[in-house]
Amino acid sequence: MNPILNKIGTIFIPVKNVEEAREWYCDILGLIADGEILSGHLYIVPMNGTGIVLDSKIYSEDTIFNTPLFHFNTNNIEQAYEYMKSKNVELTTEIEHNHWFNFKDPYGNHLMVCKC
Repeated sequence: MNPILNKIGTIFIPVKNVEEAREWYCDILGLIADGEILSGHLYIVPMNGTGIVLDSKIYSEDTIFNTPLFHFNTNNIEQAYEYMKSKNVELTTEIEHNHWFNFKDPYGNHLMVCKC
């Protein structure tokens, strides 16, 4: 039996300022940003499924995601795109193949939203 499970537990995202990042990520995900900052540099974003940890200790310009390592799900790609535009999020693509688009967080990490 293989001791490594075929399940992703948590994705660490390098952020320059964990307090600002908590506010930004919680805002775009429709969450209340009242969770505790752990050890002065970690914030666990309350997610359904795979977890996200914002970590200011690992941040540098060399560690940001230059291509999306994961995507946020949506049931309505057009509505998600317009929502992100209304939040003044830096969109790096249009909706591609009527299925996905990319954007950046305030620290330069490239992220994706994809229709599930």
